[in-house]
Amino acid sequence: MKKIMVCVKRVVDYNVRVRVKPDGSGVMLDGVKMSINPFDEIALEEALRIKERGTNAEVIAVSLGGSDTQQQLRTALAMGADRAILVQSDVAVEPLAAAQAFLALAKKESPDLVILGKQAIDDDANQTGQILAALWDRPQATFASKLELEPGKIKITREVDAGLETIEVDLPAVVTVDLRLNEPRYVKLPDIMKAKKKPLDITSLADLGITAAATLKTVKTDPPAQRQKGVMVKDVNELVDALKKKGLI
Repeated sequence: MKKIMVCVKRVVDYNVRVRVKPDGSGVMLDGVKMSINPFDEIALEEALRIKERGTNAEVIAVSLGGSDTQQQLRTALAMGADRAILVQSDVAVEPLAAAQAFLALAKKESPDLVILGKQAIDDDANQTGQILAALWDRPQATFASKLELEPGKIKITREVDAGLETIEVDLPAVVTVDLRLNEPRYVKLPDIMKAKKKPLDITSLADLGITAAATLKTVKTDPPAQRQKGVMVKDVNELVDALKKKGLI
């Protein structure tokens, strides 16, 4: 394996409590900590482990977004990616446009493997990987919890409703990963300093011949409903009576 392309997305950090704007037009992002999408961070970690197992593959981190997205790509470089590419866009990019951009980069870079998280924690769309594989006309394996490389192919263990399923696909391929695949490494200060010297190329959707036309419209964003306070009961009989009063049994 010579080259692995990892797709990462800039999202609100998973430790941050997301707040909805007063007018319901979206979530508040001003001053909010942003990070690499956790699923994509796991994908990057797996790419780095494949490289470290002796394949010497070049790991390329790619992303779409505004200039601020360079911060997440620098984090990817600090983790161990060899170089990064930012497809700059000042408008929100939907899964189809994202897949088209990644397709253009895949055709240019000719990676043996494209790996990304199964979904992003902001929209939970779970679409980009599948669309990319269809547009690229290459095999896909989703929700991977284990990857095993073999000459010219890759074996993936994936989680399904009935348990675990193992499939084998030819390379090049697109793989989306699940949370149980690995635990991403901690980025150290020396690695952050080294990352500043690694190449980060910037292009645009227009340069790739892609138009990010909006096909979806967010009508309103509402916060989760307030949970009711729990009630303590003394015994099972009191619990049954309380459930009956609420019409639950």
